[in-house]
Amino acid sequence: MIIHQFFMPGIAHSSYIIAGNRTCAVIDPARDISRYITAAQEMGLSITHILETHLHADFISGHLDLAEATGAEIYAPGLGNCAFSHTSLGEGDMVQLEDISFSAIETAGHTPEHICYIATDAARGETPVALFSGDTLFVGDVGRPDLFPGRAGELASSLYDNLQGKIMTLPDECEVYPAHGMGSLCGRAMAAKRTSTIGYEKKYNYALRIQDRGEFIRALTSDMPAAPDHFARCSAINRAGPALMKCLVQPEPLGPKLFSKRIKEGNAVLLDTRSYPAFSGLHIPGAWHIDLAGNFATQAGWILPPDRDIFLVVDERRQVEEATLQLHRVGFDSVPGFLQGGLLAWGMAALPIGTIPVIFAKEAHTLIQSGRAVLIDVRSFEEWETGHAVGSLHIPWHDLRTRHTELDPARQYIVMCRGGQRASIAASILKMHGFTHISNLGGGFTAYQRAGFVP
Repeated sequence: MIIHQFFMPGIAHSSYIIAGNRTCAVIDPARDISRYITAAQEMGLSITHILETHLHADFISGHLDLAEATGAEIYAPGLGNCAFSHTSLGEGDMVQLEDISFSAIETAGHTPEHICYIATDAARGETPVALFSGDTLFVGDVGRPDLFPGRAGELASSLYDNLQGKIMTLPDECEVYPAHGMGSLCGRAMAAKRTSTIGYEKKYNYALRIQDRGEFIRALTSDMPAAPDHFARCSAINRAGPALMKCLVQPEPLGPKLFSKRIKEGNAVLLDTRSYPAFSGLHIPGAWHIDLAGNFATQAGWILPPDRDIFLVVDERRQVEEATLQLHRVGFDSVPGFLQGGLLAWGMAALPIGTIPVIFAKEAHTLIQSGRAVLIDVRSFEEWETGHAVGSLHIPWHDLRTRHTELDPARQYIVMCRGGQRASIAASILKMHGFTHISNLGGGFTAYQRAGFVP
C-alpha cells in the first residue's frame, strides 16, 4: 500500500491516493482533479474508488468530476443523503481495494454524517495501518462541532464518544491522515505537521487528553474562531452534487468599455485580485478587493455574495485561471469575464478611478492621537486578544459588511490588520458603503507595534 498526500495551501486541504498494485482510491478529492489523474498515470494505476469522509463545508469536492473522468465508484456517508449516484456507507461497512480493506466507522461530531476509514493492508498484516480521519481528528486538534446552529453541544458530545470509544481504541502505531492541516478553519489549533499516529495524538492532542465529557464539550463549544459564510453553503452543494468543472464557462477578456457596461448589470460583482498596494494606488470604484496572493479562496467564500456573476481585475492574464479555480473551489461557478489590459487600459479609457492612501505608523499615530482619525483593527478576535493598540476600535474585516453602520461616514478611519491585505478588504467594503476618508496602515499591526505604539 502506497499513500500519496496532496496538500492545497490556502484552505489547507489534504486529499490522498491510496495505491495497490494496479488500482487506487482517492479520498476527499479537491475539485481540480488533474493532480490525481496525473499521479495515477505516473504510477501506472487506474482510479477505481472515490471515498468521501463527509459533506465538506469549506470547499467543493471533486467527487463527481473524478467519477466522470475515470468511471470510479463514489462511496459516501449514508447519513449524508447524497443526491448523486454513489454507494452509501455506515458503521462497519467495508470497501475492498486489492489487499487493502477500508472499514467505515461513523464519527458524527464535526458534521452529523461524518465517517472515517480504517485501512488494513492484508499483504502486511491484520492490524489497522492507517486512519483517514477526515475532519474528525487532526494533528493537534479535532473537528469543530459548532457549524450547525443549535446543535453544537449535541455534536460535541457525539464527537467525544466517537473519539474515546472508537478512534482511541486503534493501535498506537496506526497512522493518522486528516483532511486538513494548520490554516484551516475546520478546527482551532491544528499543528503544522500534516500526518501523525494515534499514539502521538493520545499523548499530545489537547482534545484527546480531556477525559471529562462536560469539560470536552465546553472546550469545543467556547471561543471558536468565526466560520466563513461559505461553510453554510458548500455542504449543500456537495450533497446535491456540484456542477462538473468542464461545464463551467471560462472567463472572457472584456475591453474597458464593455467591462464597464457588464459590471453595472444587476447580478455583477466586481472583484479586484491585485496586491493591496496596487489596489490602494488605483482601482475601479465599487470593487471588492481580495489579494490573490493571500488566503484568497477562504476570504472570497467568506464575504462575496453568492449566486452572482464575478468579473475579475488581475495584474496579469495568467492570474485569471488561478483566481477562477480558487473561486470554483468555494462554490462561485459564474466568472464570465475579466478586464482586458488591466487598470492601465481602464485608466487610458478615461473611466472613473479610486484610491486608498497607504500611510505609515508614525503618520497614523499622529492622526489618531490628535483625534483627527480613528484606528479600526480588523484582525480576528484571537489576534486582538493577544495584543492591540490602546483606543483602537475592533471590528473584524468580514463583519464590516454589516457593522459599517456603527461608523460615521464623515469621520476619517485608518484600517489595520497584521500586514495590510485584510485591511485592504475592509477598506474596499467601507468605500463601497460611501466612506470616503479611508486609509490603510502600511505594514499593519506589525509595523505599528515595532514603531513602539502598542504597549
